[in-house]
Amino acid sequence: MRYLIRRLVLFVAALLGLSLLVFVTLRILPGDVASVMAGTNATPARVAALRSQMGLDCSYPQQYADWLLDLMHGNMGVSAISGRSVSSQVGSHAAITMPLIVLSLIVALGVGVPLGCQAVLAANSRVRGVLHILAIVGGAVPALWGGLLLIMLFGRGVGLVGILPSQGFPDAGWRNPVAALASLILPAIATGLVAGAAIMRYTRACLISMEDSDAVAMAMACGMTRRQAMLGVGLRLSAAQLVSVAGLTFAQMVTGVMVVESLFNLPGLGAMLIGDVGNRDLVAVQSELFLLAAFFLLLGVLVDMLHHALDPRLGGQSEERG
Repeated sequence: MRYLIRRLVLFVAALLGLSLLVFVTLRILPGDVASVMAGTNATPARVAALRSQMGLDCSYPQQYADWLLDLMHGNMGVSAISGRSVSSQVGSHAAITMPLIVLSLIVALGVGVPLGCQAVLAANSRVRGVLHILAIVGGAVPALWGGLLLIMLFGRGVGLVGILPSQGFPDAGWRNPVAALASLILPAIATGLVAGAAIMRYTRACLISMEDSDAVAMAMACGMTRRQAMLGVGLRLSAAQLVSVAGLTFAQMVTGVMVVESLFNLPGLGAMLIGDVGNRDLVAVQSELFLLAAFFLLLGVLVDMLHHALDPRLGGQSEERG
């Protein structure tokens, strides 16, 4: 419980620091949302009136305090360009990005863990060598390039085997789940294969480090085969480390997926953020960046807690430090 409280206190402190960093950084950037909204032919009086209407004429400490107070009440503001609430705007775009990230993680784990195990346990040394090379090459291939290759192979209308949509998201959204899921398959594979290569390399390294461990030797002495001991004991003991790697991979996918979204023309969080930054929609951008940063921090806390639960030795260490 002390460990959990300490982590939550650090989480809140980090959130406050990030909110201040986001606020200050956006105020340093050139440009003014009031000037963008008013247009190129607007008079200074019109621009000043818009600044007053949006609260941009207040002091920076007052603006930061007002924004922080609104966030604490769940109010992320209203977009100065679209007129929609930022929360609804983020929710509609996240309905595309978050399922894409989850699908990409499923692909990464489904490819990385089994092939990483096979790269150690395969009886044929050539198979092990080929899998090791695939892990290195897969990690070196950018997801954007992999996405282009998938479009040329499987993109409907342009690919050699055009069986999957490669551009856009259905207008009906998730009300047409088959079409919505089909539009995410290629980008999920493009992102997941690159992340899966990293998980594959780490799984292979974890199992190699467990080969000569006492736990695996004891399991084999009790009658298990080498494969059974490595998978049943070695892989289980490496679970905490693999969870940490999966958490980091999931966090990296958030930024990687935003790049892939532009290639597949998906209206996700990446497109939303790029559009709001280009329009200098200050209210929307600062809330969106804060949400992304908070997501990264929350993911780190969850991975840390899961790691703590999977590895009982951490409990004793935290108690000693406490």
